[in-house]
Amino acid sequence: MLVMANSLIGTPVLSMRASARVASLGAPVVDPESLKIIAFYLNDSRSGEILDARSIREYSAYGVVIDDETDFISHGDVIKIDKVLDLNFSLIGLKVETKKGSRLGRVSDFTVTSDNFSLQQIIVRRPAFKAFLDPTLTIPRREIVEVTDTKIIVKDEEDIIRARAEKEDFIPNFVNPFRKTEAHARSDK
Repeated sequence: MLVMANSLIGTPVLSMRASARVASLGAPVVDPESLKIIAFYLNDSRSGEILDARSIREYSAYGVVIDDETDFISHGDVIKIDKVLDLNFSLIGLKVETKKGSRLGRVSDFTVTSDNFSLQQIIVRRPAFKAFLDPTLTIPRREIVEVTDTKIIVKDEEDIIRARAEKEDFIPNFVNPFRKTEAHARSDK
């Protein structure tokens, strides 16, 4: 299931051992190389605690389920997470441009899968002069070319159209009963 990243903030963290809510999710920690949420800062818990996304057993309408509070970590416990935390990287607010340099806007949100929290789409808030026609853009992960500290570079519109045209080998295998075809025209005579 696809989930908006901003909607994850405030989601209850439920402990199986305590059979209760032990915290709530804070801001996600996104790895810029893999474009996955690898951890979450925690609200309502001891100062500076983080939840490794691999510790989440299940995401549901009630919250995220973990074994117990021993799954919470601190800065310095997991090297991979520490490296990403030291980058101070955030997808929200990054500029989005095409390969040719056309400005599309800034990332306002992104969607992830609920099973492994990998990025699937970015939601781009358009600049004021472009927002009248199209206030937001949804850009799929496959169109992302590069992620830097300050911007996300996506394929140009011409590249996207060309890629779609190459995949246009689709031949419909249905017949519209309301449209007259040559065979229907001959049978009507």
